[in-house]
Amino acid sequence: MAARSKARKRAVDLLYEADLRGSDPISTVAERVALADPPINDYTIELVEGVSARRPEIDDLLSQYSEGWTLDRMPGVDRAILRVGLYELLWSEDIPDAVAIDEAVELAKALSTDDSPKFVNGLLGRVLRDQLPTS
Repeated sequence: MAARSKARKRAVDLLYEADLRGSDPISTVAERVALADPPINDYTIELVEGVSARRPEIDDLLSQYSEGWTLDRMPGVDRAILRVGLYELLWSEDIPDAVAIDEAVELAKALSTDDSPKFVNGLLGRVLRDQLPTS
């Protein structure tokens, strides 16, 4: 698994953990960095900080684009995957759109339900379609 893929998975793990505990993701990362077991990749920290900074915007988009699902009803791991995917799709300049979506779908395949990859792909695809400038 590539370094950035591992960093994404770790970011999803940390965001999911913070969500379950009802704690701040930045504090959760700080705790893990202090423990350094295993060490936290810089890209993981960047993703968690970016998602945390953009969380209201990200959650608004998730609510808007998740057809038939409220944020609270969505599986927690799917929320974490989609938050990372949306952050990379919309605010990570160096990540191609197709890579952001593909990585999120792969995480859904590995970590969530059988229906989650399709859900993640569809939601991120609709966001991308609507964010592209029309000619």
